Amino acid sequence: MTTSVSKGCFVFKPERKKRKRTVDVEDYFADGDDCSNGRQRFSICQSLWEKIKTDTEKLQDELSKKILDSLLEFIKKSTSSFQRKSDEWACLMRASEIPTAALVLGVNVPDHDMTFQSLSDLLRESVTPFAVSVQAKECSALKNLVKKILERLMGVTVDEGEEDLALQGGPLPQKRVSCSIGALCQWYKTVTKKHAMTSPGKNCSTVMDVLQNPPIVVIFKDFEAFSPHVLQDFILICSRYIQELPLIFVFGIATSPSTIQHLLPHSVSSLLCIELFQSLSCTQHLATVIDKLILTAEFPFKLSGKVLQVLVNIFLYHDFSVRNFVKGLQLALLEHFHTQPLSVLCCKKKEALLSAQALKHQHVEMVRQLPSFMRYVETQEPQEQVQLLTSDKHVKEVCQKLLKDLRKYHKNYYSILRCLHSLTSALPKYPLGKQIRELHISSLEKNVWETNEYESAIQLLRLLAKDELVATLRKCADMLKPCETKKMSSASQQLEDYIVRLEQLDCMHMEDLSKEVMSPGKDLQKKTDLYHLQKTLLEMKGSRRTKQMTPFEMLRNEALDFIDCLVRSHLTPPELLPLYEVCYYSSSGFLRRHLNATPRTSIQTALHQPSYYLQNERLKTDAGTVSSSAPDICIVYKLHLECGRLINLYDWLEAYATVVSGAEGKDPDSEDYGQVDELKHARFIKAVSELEFLGFVKSTKQKTDHVARLTWGGC
Repeated sequence: MTTSVSKGCFVFKPERKKRKRTVDVEDYFADGDDCSNGRQRFSICQSLWEKIKTDTEKLQDELSKKILDSLLEFIKKSTSSFQRKSDEWACLMRASEIPTAALVLGVNVPDHDMTFQSLSDLLRESVTPFAVSVQAKECSALKNLVKKILERLMGVTVDEGEEDLALQGGPLPQKRVSCSIGALCQWYKTVTKKHAMTSPGKNCSTVMDVLQNPPIVVIFKDFEAFSPHVLQDFILICSRYIQELPLIFVFGIATSPSTIQHLLPHSVSSLLCIELFQSLSCTQHLATVIDKLILTAEFPFKLSGKVLQVLVNIFLYHDFSVRNFVKGLQLALLEHFHTQPLSVLCCKKKEALLSAQALKHQHVEMVRQLPSFMRYVETQEPQEQVQLLTSDKHVKEVCQKLLKDLRKYHKNYYSILRCLHSLTSALPKYPLGKQIRELHISSLEKNVWETNEYESAIQLLRLLAKDELVATLRKCADMLKPCETKKMSSASQQLEDYIVRLEQLDCMHMEDLSKEVMSPGKDLQKKTDLYHLQKTLLEMKGSRRTKQMTPFEMLRNEALDFIDCLVRSHLTPPELLPLYEVCYYSSSGFLRRHLNATPRTSIQTALHQPSYYLQNERLKTDAGTVSSSAPDICIVYKLHLECGRLINLYDWLEAYATVVSGAEGKDPDSEDYGQVDELKHARFIKAVSELEFLGFVKSTKQKTDHVARLTWGGC
């Protein structure tokens, strides 16, 4: 008690505040009370995520190695011309030209950053420490461009106060330099001279030690986006210092090399010594990524046909970005392991078998509820069905066997898929698709041998000549050899036998048979009447029907029938296999909503149903009605849906005022109900302006006081 003391100092200890528990990432994967399963799924997901990342980076390096090596060779060659002092006429002619590499990378702009980052790293490692990259959004004016280059090369603050870009007299400040190419020239001389004085007698371990005057490489990442005037002025200024500064430009071009001619006039482009470099197309890059990450049995996570089609469509119809395709694959991976508790079995063989053995009762029940496992149970004997529905131990043993069968299926599936693609990819009009991903998607969704395209492909294969058939069979045999399963080894040996038998055929016997078959045609060369001509033609027609097949044709049909048997045995859709849900992600709608944004649909939904976005139940209305308490833009939007192509602004305003008056609680029979006052008029103008900004209406000159409606359909 403190009431009995007149004066004093008292300490009241505050109550301990409950600390908010920090949620770890793996906790989001927790399956109810079972946290161990969630952590295990998160660990597997993380390892597969890292594998996707490292494999794609490795592929990127391998695919871009050729063009990067060519770029480095060009820069080194240009550097050697700077180092060499020659009085030859050709060198004197090129003395005022700046070496420029026009790097055409394609329209897949999101993938360009990886290429430029690899190029910058290689330049700093082997050519020059003075490599700098600039983007158009940073360089709206010439001063900004020069400032960015100087700051990234010198590592100091650049003074923007200098207006002209000429060389400034006097010593340079220690921490701030003038925004001029002359300042860059003076800094370069100081740096190279200082290093030349301090490096004699030391081992050549750095780029500066190897080259006395390393070049300054300026990389324009998005060349098309730069202002033409900024580029022209910068190139003109740099050409004045080419005798003192070893400058080299790299233009990152997304569309066509002709962009250089459009942005730079001849008086400026003549100051550049341009060499063109073409990167690998993004479609070839995507085909390689799919081949290494998806069409392989080593990667346990799989995509269904619809999911893969969504990712490919986004790639082909939106951005051509392999990087975004891989992000979509990673999103599917994350969602699969987050939503599927049995994805703990989607891992390497040994780990999957151990996880199947350690399944808890609740997860065994989940296995029993899988549609594929239920179909599997229905095909078993009654005694086996009882065991599968009652014994957890027996289910675990069966799961191990089914996981092994699923892994064998994938090994056989991808081998036969590549074999069939190699046979049909060169056929006219590509009946089964030009890319292997098209055949893969068809095989995932249905029995490919039941399609008309497959039948037409087999018919075309039965017309192949001997040399073509031997070459295609040899390709198929080579594709089946790496597979370690017994069935594929046997199939490869059988194809080798067909190849040997085809090569041993007697070609002369085939020619003799063809001559005998065509012998009735000799009678047509003689003079005859109509009756004998008709009789001879009928005999020829009958001989064609009863024509005996040559040994080559018989062997060709036998080989193709064998391949057809392999296709029917091993290219069955994975949905027919038990436990396929463990490895396959099939929620295509989730990916489409998150990756393929539809802003117009979202905006229309928000305007049509504001209660959903504002979480206000009072704004809910029946179909075809307008809530008077809704936001002004929603009221105006719903009213404009009732109009035609042209909307009368005065009628629209009166309808809006009538609806808004209902929210004010006025009596509908009163005289001022629905009257337009200044406040309502201002609110209406604001709402219409917002609709115009969103692209729903626009002003028109066809009629006075009218606007044109721009959107139709939707919500």
